[in-house]
Amino acid sequence: MISLIVAMDRNNVIGLNNQLPWHLPEDLKYFKKITTGHPIVMGRKTRDSIGRNLPNRENVVITRNQGYICEGCTIFYSIDEFYKWSKAHQEEEIFVIGGAELFAETLSETDRLYITRIDHEFEGNTFFPALNWHEWKLVSEQKGIVNDKNLYPHVFYVYERAE
Repeated sequence: MISLIVAMDRNNVIGLNNQLPWHLPEDLKYFKKITTGHPIVMGRKTRDSIGRNLPNRENVVITRNQGYICEGCTIFYSIDEFYKWSKAHQEEEIFVIGGAELFAETLSETDRLYITRIDHEFEGNTFFPALNWHEWKLVSEQKGIVNDKNLYPHVFYVYERAE
């Protein structure tokens, strides 16, 4: 099963200069809870922005750069290679974690969406692709906590592809 996990603002902003434009520790905790023990798949720029392998998860990088090296990562040089690999792992949930280009390329094969919607507008230059909401059904929604560390109202949504 392929799932996408993403946080975005009201305008579908997901990044600014290859970084998150907000600080929301509760979302990072949610991301860790949901993805730990599962493969996480990312583009090279996302991996470079994280700067390290995330523990307790198989770190998978998709890049066109044939010379790219990432110690401890599984590397694929095309989406097709990733899809072949994912079919052999279809019993487990595989999380695509970004960036925007990889989200756009994998959306048609995605079974589940984990979306943290932040009720704020941020400056950004990277956006989540437009969704056809008729293709998705909401299966859960949980309000996030707003406090002195998590300043922005946010909701954790989970959608599954509609039949």
